[in-house]
Amino acid sequence: MYHCHVHFYLLGRQCRMFEIIKEMSPLENFTHTYMESENVEEALAAKADVILVYLPESDAKAVVQTLISGKKKETELILSADGSQISLLSEYLPEIKDIWGCPLSEEEVKFHFLRWQQTYKMSRDYWQTSHFFDATINHIPNLIWYKDKNGIHEKVNDSFCRTVNKTKQQVEGRGHAYIWDVEQDDPACIDSEREVMSKQKTFVSEEVIQTGAGIRTLTTYKSPLYDLDGSVMGTVGVAIDVTQERAYEREIIQKNQSLEKIFTTIDCGVIRHTTDGKELLSINRAALEILGYESQEELMVDGFDMIAENVLDEDKEKLRECIKKLEKEGDSVSTEYRIQHKNGDIIYIMGNFKLLKEDGRLIYQRFILDCTAQTLQQKENERWQMELVKALSIDYKIVCYFDLDTDIGIPLRNDEEDINIFSFESEGKISFKESMENYIREFVYEEDREELRSFLSAEYLKEELAEENQYHVNYRIYSNGEIKYFQLKVVKAGKWGEQHGIVAGFRSVDEEIRSEMEKKTLLENALMQANQANKAKSTFLSNMSHDIRTPMNAIVGFTTLAITHLDDKEQVEEYLKKIMTSGNHLLSLINDVLDMSRIESGKMHLDEKPCRLPDILHGLRNILQADVHAKQLELYIDAVDVWDENIYCDKLRLNQILLNLLSNAVKYTGAGGTISMRITEKPGAQKGYANYEFHIKDTGIGMTPEFQEKIFESFTREDSSRVQKTEGTGLGMAITKYLVDAMGGTIQLQSEQGKGTTFHVTLDLEKATVQEADMILPDWNMLVVDDDQQMCESTVDALKSIGVKADWTLDGETAIEMVKRRHQHHNDYHFILLDWKLPGLDGI
Repeated sequence: MYHCHVHFYLLGRQCRMFEIIKEMSPLENFTHTYMESENVEEALAAKADVILVYLPESDAKAVVQTLISGKKKETELILSADGSQISLLSEYLPEIKDIWGCPLSEEEVKFHFLRWQQTYKMSRDYWQTSHFFDATINHIPNLIWYKDKNGIHEKVNDSFCRTVNKTKQQVEGRGHAYIWDVEQDDPACIDSEREVMSKQKTFVSEEVIQTGAGIRTLTTYKSPLYDLDGSVMGTVGVAIDVTQERAYEREIIQKNQSLEKIFTTIDCGVIRHTTDGKELLSINRAALEILGYESQEELMVDGFDMIAENVLDEDKEKLRECIKKLEKEGDSVSTEYRIQHKNGDIIYIMGNFKLLKEDGRLIYQRFILDCTAQTLQQKENERWQMELVKALSIDYKIVCYFDLDTDIGIPLRNDEEDINIFSFESEGKISFKESMENYIREFVYEEDREELRSFLSAEYLKEELAEENQYHVNYRIYSNGEIKYFQLKVVKAGKWGEQHGIVAGFRSVDEEIRSEMEKKTLLENALMQANQANKAKSTFLSNMSHDIRTPMNAIVGFTTLAITHLDDKEQVEEYLKKIMTSGNHLLSLINDVLDMSRIESGKMHLDEKPCRLPDILHGLRNILQADVHAKQLELYIDAVDVWDENIYCDKLRLNQILLNLLSNAVKYTGAGGTISMRITEKPGAQKGYANYEFHIKDTGIGMTPEFQEKIFESFTREDSSRVQKTEGTGLGMAITKYLVDAMGGTIQLQSEQGKGTTFHVTLDLEKATVQEADMILPDWNMLVVDDDQQMCESTVDALKSIGVKADWTLDGETAIEMVKRRHQHHNDYHFILLDWKLPGLDGI
């Protein structure tokens, strides 16, 4: 069957041996081609299937070594050599197919070559046999295996491997338990193989095998395998996996049993009559009861012409048309119809008609079943189903089912009174293509029509829904003179591979879309505000670098001048005053930044204590007096309309609010101007509280309307040549607004360029008793710890000036000893003012 073409390479001096070989005919199925050379040519050696070398008169060892390294692995090497040469080739013998002695007679040459041909043909015949065998066993669906006496699988086919879900390398050489993924070998399987080997007969049996994946049923054919001496060396097995077939058999038996039970428990009527309907051959009791008759005679008297007389008139013609469809023996048809029972009830009947041959003539055999309860229940279920569809699709005003393959569907819901998309065919069915086109043409906004047409293409939907279970698209409709946003959602229904059914739902998303658009606008505004705030911070940092540098330069400059004029006391005093002014301004800038930092981090808290409003106003006047006189301004503070002067509040923060507003008034009011603050107490506050209004008015430069809108934003300063040289952080009004809000108050302003500004601050403050307001400073002891001696001394002097006793030290270790000594004498420090960065033992 096979064909084999052999390439020979004849190497060596031309001799009669080569001519004899070329003259000999190839065996059947073989053809020969010869290549020749006197010296070794590696290219020819690489192409050859057989190399025949005549070695005399050559360096045998070198020639053989070159050929072995240059030939293909499967190429056969045959040498013609004398005895002396053979002894030199002992190390190459494994690579040599045969050695012919020389010289050889013509008959000897023919004998050797013929013997080689026969051997070569035998190897090819073996290959063909092995190939046929492997192809056969590996391509049949049955399981095939070969085992030794110990039950080890020596060889298996591909079907066996597929069944156990393992490769041949995993199976061959392994036993039953490993292959079938169980803990131990199957005793029944072992026993059957022992019986095959002992009785040396083929056994057929059905075996149930426990596997890791469950139970399998195999029909097995096991036969003995014989050794060369005729003894049994193992078994060969062929098995058919009948697991599924046995399952089917059990299922069929169960179904038959179920059918028998059904037919013995249900009341099924049977009627047999001639094809012309004139002769009623037989009718059982169940059929008479269903039709409402006492006997067959009563039925015939009442009239039986193919169908009973009490069948409803509107169903009679349908029933006759159904029967006419039966044309040849074995044809059957089923239909549902109605009859009116003698008691007046309408009975729903499921009827089956079959055309049979009996005694050489065709007859009708009919089975009838009273399905009234089921039909009514089905109608009720359909009603509930529609209610369920409505409930589940409450957001969808229009819901339809469509078969994309047939283009036909049914409407499930339509609550849109103004929109009718359905294009009806017959029996309440609607056309997908026509309905969707009608909807697009009549209601969809013109700019969205083409996109929706593309989406509603049956081919497009099939492609998109192949990967996803649902798909949706948003669009606009134009109805009753207004544009609304709608969404169409399409969901796969049923088994998508077998058919292409979809449920399409239409719903209004107008409110959602407009809400999202509004949110988007808000986010864009927030982003714009954030960008503005970021820009304001950048501007603030730029301004602050200038504002801080200015007082710092003054401090450094006047300090240098003071050092060079130490002998001139008056001049040094003047320099120190200017240093103090610049230092206070620098401190004010830093305090604003720190306050804003605490505000933004949420670490600023109010510390409310009893205090007196007149004291606060008096302190403000003292603080502002110097600047007011310096700019030749008039300052009026009026609290005549205040009758509750004792209050609870954070005195520092209230003072900060009023001082910020008054300081700005002084800062932006020119020489000769007027600044006033009027405090009034208004009625209507809750019990225990008083309502205060602070009106701060100036005749200064005023503000532009644009700046008034953002005056309370952080890092904001008016970008105007009128205020460019006025120092500040742009944080004062933001801090003021935060403090007023934190105290539960309000702040408003009116301003006009060139005419001045008025701020209105309202606060509800808790009233305090006279005793609470007159609390005096306790007799405190404090310890100041700082490695800067000048800082320690100046701090202690400042504390002593307000009646606080204070000690100081320059390091942490001494501070601890001082605290311990005080504690031992029961005279502890009330407060310790501690620098966190100290040499040695630090503040922390």
